[in-house]
Amino acid sequence: MIHSREDVTQLIVSAKVQKGVTWKEVAEKVGQSKEWTTAACLGQMTFNKVQAELVGEIFSLPNEAIAWLQISPYKGSLPTAVPTDPLIYRWYEVVNVFGTTIKELIHEEFGDGIMSAIDFTFDVEREEDPKGDRVNVTLSGKFLPYKSF
Repeated sequence: MIHSREDVTQLIVSAKVQKGVTWKEVAEKVGQSKEWTTAACLGQMTFNKVQAELVGEIFSLPNEAIAWLQISPYKGSLPTAVPTDPLIYRWYEVVNVFGTTIKELIHEEFGDGIMSAIDFTFDVEREEDPKGDRVNVTLSGKFLPYKSF
């Protein structure tokens, strides 16, 4: 019996390893970006019925898991306030070191507001470099100004 969306995520990750598929391959079958599809498979987004059924086929999931994939998840997947995984910690470090700079530059360019994480896309690509390949991450969120009332 499946008790939570986290149980479904564990089923997916386990099946991914067993089947040797990539997130990119899953995304192509689902018809969404690899970034969004991976987030959805890891429990951070909601699949529609057709997408959930495709993911169910790819990972040989039971019907109960397919139903869970269509429920709005509790977002935020870090197990601790300060991440301990080295790769995720580096993102935490980026925000700690450059967060105020990013905030200042967004406010200077756009005014008082935020970058949406709802109307949002991101892309992760490998950038070949003779000195060592680089990780190229592009974040794109709609600017939402604060309203006066």
